Amino acid sequence: MSEVVIVRTTRVLFAALGSSALLVATALPAGAYPLVVGAQVPASGASPFAGCTAGPAPGPDPGTVSPNTEIEPFVAVNPTDPANIIGVFQQDRWSTGGSRGLVASRSTDGGQSWAESFAAFSECSGGDPVYDRASDPWVTFDTAGNAYQISLSISADQATSAVLVSKSTDQGATWGSPVTLIRDETTANFNDKESITGDPTRPGHVYAVWDQVTSPGGLPSRPLDLPSLLSHGVPLFSRTTDGGATWSTPTPMADALLGTVGNQIAVLPNGTLVDVFWGYRRAGLLPTPNSLFVGVMTSTDAGENWSRPMQVSNYVSAVSCDGEQVCDPDTGEPVRAGTNLPDIAVDPDTGRVYVVWADARFSGGTTTDVVLSSSVDGTNWTTPVKVNQTPVPVAAFNPAVDVSSDGTVGVLYYDFRENTPAPGLPTTVFLAHSHDAGATWTEQQLGAAFDMENAPVARGLFLGDYQGLDNIGADFLAFFSRTSDAPDSADVVAVRASAP
Repeated sequence: MSEVVIVRTTRVLFAALGSSALLVATALPAGAYPLVVGAQVPASGASPFAGCTAGPAPGPDPGTVSPNTEIEPFVAVNPTDPANIIGVFQQDRWSTGGSRGLVASRSTDGGQSWAESFAAFSECSGGDPVYDRASDPWVTFDTAGNAYQISLSISADQATSAVLVSKSTDQGATWGSPVTLIRDETTANFNDKESITGDPTRPGHVYAVWDQVTSPGGLPSRPLDLPSLLSHGVPLFSRTTDGGATWSTPTPMADALLGTVGNQIAVLPNGTLVDVFWGYRRAGLLPTPNSLFVGVMTSTDAGENWSRPMQVSNYVSAVSCDGEQVCDPDTGEPVRAGTNLPDIAVDPDTGRVYVVWADARFSGGTTTDVVLSSSVDGTNWTTPVKVNQTPVPVAAFNPAVDVSSDGTVGVLYYDFRENTPAPGLPTTVFLAHSHDAGATWTEQQLGAAFDMENAPVARGLFLGDYQGLDNIGADFLAFFSRTSDAPDSADVVAVRASAP
């Protein structure tokens, strides 16, 4: 069981439009309105794992830990009590993959104050000492208001990898002993990029999905940091139908010719499951030409069977810098970003599905923009549109999408538009919203820019592969990581954007 270690209380100041609600100077589309943007409320504090010495890897590169850094956040709102919000994030990032542990930050007042707890996913958090590190945090709720947190728990040498789930029945104050969905103790198999989704249409049903990366001959691919083209990510699925008491044996969702990463399940109002992923098609060992795409699979029987993979869109890579698609425009240093990882959201009234990702189709391959496609049934998809309204071709990345109760589509992302030749890399966080199913967009900035060059380094400047966005009725709750004025810093903040 976990314990509450920190309480941070900050009043959300819903500032008048024109102060904290920073609008891009463009005409509003028909039916649009500016949201009232609140202050950035701290949702993370001092590390509860500061005294832990676990985590160094054996061999010549033990890795470097960045104390008091909080990155890669995700967030979920309790459907039975919208004032209860739980966000999760990596705590104390290691340069060579993973963190000392995962922390959950909960609010019971709609995001005005936050208190921390944690599940035993790593040695530093009281878990199995084999798990030196933990990564890829995700959280969801079931129809009864129980929370489920999932972790990728690994040994420091990445020879052991496991997917663990912990349940909370008290709004995130404490967490039960983790349940192991899968555990591999060989470098030939590595479990990666897991997510978890509660089913709003079926009581007690929660779904977990992840990739099992296979390296031929046991060659280490180090998938936490740089997936090898010789690796093959097979999507695996497990579910509970009894509120977490039991979980099904993991099963593949597709044949061996499909490699995926970033699988995530959403549920339509009629109970259809839609799994979105970034994929590549294989012929033998290597990907085939022009094989990269964003795709989906669907299930009408709660995951018992899955459709063939269907393409949402092709994927257009940007010119890379040292293996990454986002770069510091001043120094050329890579900025780690989950550009190819899609995010998905469903309008609970109409059933329309929205998928976002970042690629280079709108810049001629030079840099990434935020891309959105939608579907009325999860199978037929619209031509992708550009969400960010960046006035010059600079990177926009790490998008998250959600739909509020009034049908407004919101997309959260980072953007480099404020960068100049001066030292530093000013980075802004934007929430774009559409009131016509994604045809037109209005951007609003969520507070002042921060310097990305102060972020911890893990194969590049790194605040995570994704960030969190959910809704509280007609309001949006953004949950993201930003740096402070100090080097090697990262803190998680929450911002509530309210309908007027």
